[in-house]
Amino acid sequence: MNNMNYGVIGNCRSAALVSDKGSIDWCCLPDFDSPSVFARILDKQKGGCFSITVDDSSSISQKYFYRTNVLCTRFTTEEGVFEVIDFMPRYKISDNQYFAPAEIYRYIRLVSGSPSFRIVYNPALNYARDKVAHIKEDNYIRTYSKANPTECMYLYSDIDADSILESGKIVLDKQHFLLLSYNQKLIDIDINRVYLEYQRTKVYWLNMTNRSRKFEKYTEEIIRSLLVLKLMSFHSTGAVLAALTTSIPETIGEVRNWDYRFCWLRDASMSIETLLKMGHYNAAQRFLQYIKGILKSKNDSFQIMYGIRGERNLTEAELPHLSGYENSKPVRIGNAAHSQRQNDVFGYLLDVISHYYEFFPGTLDEIEDMWEIVRNISRTVSAHWDLPDKGIWEIRKDAKHFVFSKVMSWVAMDRAAKIAAMLNKTYYAETWRSIADEIKEDVIMKGWNKKLQTFTQTYGNPDLDASLLLMAEYGFIDATDQRYKNTVIAVKDALFYNGLLYRYKNSDDFGEPTSSFTICTFWLIQALFRIGQKEEAQLLFESLLACGNHLGLFSEDIDFNSKRLLGNFPQAYSHLALINTAILFSDEKYISKFIKP
Repeated sequence: MNNMNYGVIGNCRSAALVSDKGSIDWCCLPDFDSPSVFARILDKQKGGCFSITVDDSSSISQKYFYRTNVLCTRFTTEEGVFEVIDFMPRYKISDNQYFAPAEIYRYIRLVSGSPSFRIVYNPALNYARDKVAHIKEDNYIRTYSKANPTECMYLYSDIDADSILESGKIVLDKQHFLLLSYNQKLIDIDINRVYLEYQRTKVYWLNMTNRSRKFEKYTEEIIRSLLVLKLMSFHSTGAVLAALTTSIPETIGEVRNWDYRFCWLRDASMSIETLLKMGHYNAAQRFLQYIKGILKSKNDSFQIMYGIRGERNLTEAELPHLSGYENSKPVRIGNAAHSQRQNDVFGYLLDVISHYYEFFPGTLDEIEDMWEIVRNISRTVSAHWDLPDKGIWEIRKDAKHFVFSKVMSWVAMDRAAKIAAMLNKTYYAETWRSIADEIKEDVIMKGWNKKLQTFTQTYGNPDLDASLLLMAEYGFIDATDQRYKNTVIAVKDALFYNGLLYRYKNSDDFGEPTSSFTICTFWLIQALFRIGQKEEAQLLFESLLACGNHLGLFSEDIDFNSKRLLGNFPQAYSHLALINTAILFSDEKYISKFIKP
């Protein structure tokens, strides 16, 4: 069974997936959302890969170096042992500048004996749409697209170029390196330079995790998830990606295959909230800068998602030449959901902005800029909260009155009123509080099903939805309120199956969901904890952690029966939920509220 056995390396500019056998099967350069250069994960024949291969009799293991995003794959062969250390350089070079080039290092370290291996270097540029050619230069191999020769990659190595291109047998008698770069290098690359980049990058990640809040329990799981979230933030703008991949299916052979290499305001604001909890101020500030950059004027309308540079048009297209992950077509790039109305998104956003005012207000002009955004969002919510929408799950058919969308509209107006009160804007505080009260009254009246004694997915229907579990999390209702307790039990009774939770079971655009949305089970654990069922919550948490891959990474979905990971990978949503859930079960080891880096 394929269980998404990939490690991820990255440097907040781009990333790559490295299989547990040491093959780079997914990478987009120069940026996260660029066309792929390796995409074997989406087509084993055409997609392209960059692998280190050994005899079948060899054993291979993989781990991250302690609290870093530096990945080590260890090959134990009959002739000897060696390690391939994979990383993308990232480190600070001045107060506000980081070195994060579009390149991957593969540092090959001899451990013992004289092991041999072969290199399969097979770039497939532009989502494998372009035929490529290789040219051997003095100290590198240049691979270029025949359709567009200026689109090229450079492979530097101290291994003979013919041995690389012909997959010849290489006997290891010393350390070697491979450096794949999107740009031609202007400095000499040798093993000493590689070792320096390796140590600098390792220290960068160690420093980052060292300044995070520490906990008595689940510290390593929390830190691994934190490293994933950080890796998935685009340094140039502060945007946070939903996932690093496109078109990994929610269910094998079905068509729920989407491109997640964009910034959903919902996912990103939840990620930032989690980074704040962990003491990472800078990431939150950078995301708020990204939000400001999106809104060029007071009258700009909001989308639910944007490109990582703030692009508004994310045209969806299919790549029919690729067979898809385990033949699950179609492979899509772009995402048509960018044009949907999802009223819940504003709640997350204003929740994060309220933290901005609480914890790190900037200069007067920055505070005033942010205030205009608050007013803009509040105007939008005031005008739209009572309209049907597509909801948190991005239903593509008819818009409906989703209860959770109304709850998050309440969150938006509640946080707006609190911000206004902080700024002594009494008129706005009172006006927005009155709208928040109106929304709450509407939800209590129309979202509560008297017959079933629970809140339901939409007004006037009996279906349940996992998002209802978040009602207490955002303060809409108290966790001790019997209506919330009833709702948690009703959701569990209706949607819990084989240790995991459906997001909902009613039919949508593509039929009935058949896999568990990973974050939903985390939400159930949190909800059970809040209503006092802490022992059951902890047992469920332990069983869910066991569903992660060999490195503790999670994707978007989990198969109910086989427990294999499905959906785009790694998923920011899943990892932020893991952190928030783990924190519930753990006392802080160090009291260090919002440490400034």
